[in-house]
Amino acid sequence: MRFLVDNQLPAALANLLREQGHAAEHVLELGLAQGNDNPIWKHAIANRAVIITKDEDFAEWVRRGRPGPSVVWLRVGNTSRRALLAWFTRILPTLVSDLESGERLVEVR
Repeated sequence: MRFLVDNQLPAALANLLREQGHAAEHVLELGLAQGNDNPIWKHAIANRAVIITKDEDFAEWVRRGRPGPSVVWLRVGNTSRRALLAWFTRILPTLVSDLESGERLVEVR
């Protein structure tokens, strides 16, 4: 599966996804970190990537039926990078399963 990690999340999350066998990029790697959300959305469409974000805007676009990528909306507060990566590693199989079954919006608390 291909993922695009949004700016509010650490680049280490993209690294973790690659280590788990997925294709993954962070918006910083692509020069998309400083712009608005539209270029990120378009990049995800063009590359068939799932956006992983803490940004409610992407989730709202999916809810409103905007054509485009699937979105994993992480609804977690501030945490250490280590704790975030450990938590994400545990939930990743479920996320992938949900996305493979056709879910366009996976909200994780």
